Amino acid sequence: MKLRKALDKAKQQRGEAPVAAAPVPEFTMGDNKGVAEGDWQQPIYTDSARIELDTPAVVKNRCVCIQPDALELDSYKVLRTKIQQLTQARGWNTVMITSPRSGEGKTLTAINLALTFSKAYNQTVLLVDCDLRRQSIHKTLGFQSETGLGDYLVDDRPLNEVMIWPGVDKLTLISGGRTIQESTELLGSPRMEDLVHEIKSRYDDRYVLFDAPPVLGSADTLALAPCVDSIVMVVEEGTTSTRDVQRALEMLPSEKFLGFVINKQKSGQSADSAYYLTNQPVN
Repeated sequence: MKLRKALDKAKQQRGEAPVAAAPVPEFTMGDNKGVAEGDWQQPIYTDSARIELDTPAVVKNRCVCIQPDALELDSYKVLRTKIQQLTQARGWNTVMITSPRSGEGKTLTAINLALTFSKAYNQTVLLVDCDLRRQSIHKTLGFQSETGLGDYLVDDRPLNEVMIWPGVDKLTLISGGRTIQESTELLGSPRMEDLVHEIKSRYDDRYVLFDAPPVLGSADTLALAPCVDSIVMVVEEGTTSTRDVQRALEMLPSEKFLGFVINKQKSGQSADSAYYLTNQPVN
């Protein structure tokens, strides 16, 4: 299916009740030889494409939570726990991570948070790169990917063909493929709504993190917001202005907003390790 045809189809279908997509497993549950908690079994990935991460290169790109002894890991665990507490009480398991503008650290936060979620017991995590104009998760992790969310939405590629297992237990991701400028219609399409419903409801133990484009500058994040349960906004201390934060907040559904992640906070032990959730924006 070509891009123009897909966009026209999305416009025609907007407003209709979504039809659930046929489930396509990206992993198969197998015998759990390692971690055992009750009846829970650690997944064995069979359908997803597998790649091997270059750990030193990943750490160099500041995806530090791949290391078990990373100084920033405890801060990310606090962030993870706070998100879990706020979402589990409401039966939510999808989190959109965004920022007012680009360059404020949302993608690095999303990657490190996904790596931290994968360390939790009895839980899997899926990280989805939703910036169709600038796919960057796979680049930050240092590998090539010829398919991504755009291929699923435009060409009807099966889910297992765009899903990647990066060799990290309990973590899968979607990132790569074509660059799409007319992305708002696709992120707000019934097919995107069907995808979110499928990936959030197929497994009870799953969290889904969406790395979304910045709020200001395009309508992409606004189109995606109705599909997700909750929203976290990354702001950079000393860079993100209060005006931009207020404008971004006014554009997002307030009932879904969990709080701010303060990136590069100057106070504390490390400027790069102050990651936590707060309802108070940075001045």
